[in-house]
Amino acid sequence: MRKALIYIAFAIAALIAVVQIAAAMREGQALRDFPPEGQLLDVDGTQVHAVVMGSGPDLVLIHGASGNTRDMTFSLAPRLAERYRVIVFDRPGLGYTERLNTTGATLRQQATLLRAAAQQLGAARPIVMGQSYGGAVALAWAAQSPDDVAALIPVAAASNPWDAPLSTFYRITSSRFGQAVIVPLITAFVPKSVVENAVEAVFDPQSAPEGYADHVGAALTLRRVSLRANADQRANILSEIKALVPLYGSITAPTEIVHGTADTTVGLEIHSAKLVDQIDGATLTRLPGIGHMAHHAAEDAVVAAIDRAARRAGL
Repeated sequence: MRKALIYIAFAIAALIAVVQIAAAMREGQALRDFPPEGQLLDVDGTQVHAVVMGSGPDLVLIHGASGNTRDMTFSLAPRLAERYRVIVFDRPGLGYTERLNTTGATLRQQATLLRAAAQQLGAARPIVMGQSYGGAVALAWAAQSPDDVAALIPVAAASNPWDAPLSTFYRITSSRFGQAVIVPLITAFVPKSVVENAVEAVFDPQSAPEGYADHVGAALTLRRVSLRANADQRANILSEIKALVPLYGSITAPTEIVHGTADTTVGLEIHSAKLVDQIDGATLTRLPGIGHMAHHAAEDAVVAAIDRAARRAGL
C-alpha cells in the first residue's frame, strides 16, 4: 500500500511538472511571436504597455475582455492616427501590463491606472473610447474623474446589471481549483482550433476580418497570468457595475454610445439603451445587424462617433 501511494505521488508530481513545462514553453513562444508593440511605462510601480501613434487631440482606446493592444492596432488605431494622437493600453494582467493584484483589478482601479499612464504620456484630458469590458473601464474613468475626460465613446460597453449567471468557464477559471489546476492545463494543451473558434464566435453574426486572428495575439491571453487576471475581472464585474451605475450622473464629457443590435455578448437593450438615459446629453447610435465587435464590423460608424464626440468637445 505504501509503495502504491509513493508511485501515485510520483505520477502526480511528474504530471504537474509536464503541465508546467508545457505551459511555460507555450508562454515563451507567445512572447516571441507577439512582442510589445509600444513602450513599457512604470506607473507607480506597475508596468503598463502603451502604443502611441499619430498626432492631434489625445485619444485613448481601451480593449475588452481577453484582449490586448493588438485588437485596436489591427485597423482602428492606425486609421484614427491620421488625425488623433492615439494611445492604446493593455489593461492590467493582459498583454504586457502587469496585474495590479491577485483578486482581479476593479474597473475603478484599472481606470485610475490608465488615467495615470495617460497623464505620464502628456494626455491630461483625452478622449476615451472603450469596447465591451474596456467600455466599462472608460465609464469608470469618466465617472470618477469627470474633469479628466474630454469626450467619451462606449462601444458595446457593459454598463448596467444583468441577470444571466457567470459562465461555467469563468466560474471554473476564477476558482482556486481552476486557477491552480485548470488554467495551466488550458495554457499547456488547448488546441489552436479552439482559440480560432472563440475568436470567430465573438464576432458573430459577422466574421473576423482577414488577418485579424494572426495579428491579435490570442496566445498572449492564454498565458497563465492573463487567464487568471481575465477570469477574476469577469467574475467581479457585475458587482462593480452595480456600484458604478449611481455615478453615471457625474459624467460631464460629451458621450457618443455605439452598440450593435445583434450583439448577444453585451445586449444593447440591457446596457446601452439604459446608459443613454443615465448620462446627461448622451446619444446612442444603434447599428442594425452588427454584433459585439462593432469597432471592426462597423469601423466607419465607430470612427464617426469618435469624430462627433471630438467636435462636441471643441476639439
